[in-house]
Amino acid sequence: MDFATWEPVYEAILADFGYDRAGDERARDWLASVYERRAVEPYAPDSGAFAGETVAIAGAGPSLLDDAELVRDADAIVAASTAAGRLRDVGFDLDFVVTDLDKHAETVRKLTNEGIPVAVHAHGDNVDTLRQYVPTFDLASVVPTTQAAPSGPVANYGGFTDGDRAAFLADHLGAGELVFPGWDFEDDSLGAEKRQKLQWAERLLHWLEQRRDEVFRLLDGRRDAIVTGPLPFS
Repeated sequence: MDFATWEPVYEAILADFGYDRAGDERARDWLASVYERRAVEPYAPDSGAFAGETVAIAGAGPSLLDDAELVRDADAIVAASTAAGRLRDVGFDLDFVVTDLDKHAETVRKLTNEGIPVAVHAHGDNVDTLRQYVPTFDLASVVPTTQAAPSGPVANYGGFTDGDRAAFLADHLGAGELVFPGWDFEDDSLGAEKRQKLQWAERLLHWLEQRRDEVFRLLDGRRDAIVTGPLPFS
């Protein structure tokens, strides 16, 4: 994702949530500093790693295990957040994990120590968690990411929530087709801010399917509402 293309979308997200760009940048810079202090190179994903493959973008919603067939039929699995542990618990091998460390940092530590690549995301609200856990990870298995401008070892592949960032990452890695087990836009248990984030996830996935010239079944029956929303890229 070219940051000049991403930046207007990022600015719209900041405005919608009232987030502080400077906070994201401080978190990004702290994450970069870990690599600089330890003289460690981050995991560098091969841009053709998923070339031509069907990639399951596993969300952490209640339907995840009900959608196990989608996961099983995929060539590769990119798990968002706590979907990683749930899929591992039932025997799936993961190809990539995308997370801001909310709720499952200990699982992420184990994954990195096993050599499973994890895109660890820095933003203004998770600096304390980053400081607590990132130094305990195998940094050579971590892809440090930001939603602000990329800097040093910290990359920006596009996306906002763990789930849509996983989709943008898989796109960057050359995925031939994306499928979406475990995505529940109508989950009644979610609070207002999480619902707002999922609305942005919908918008960003709609943008991604347009960029890829692909149709995501996940968005069937939802596109009309997305198109009429306040999209900076419509």
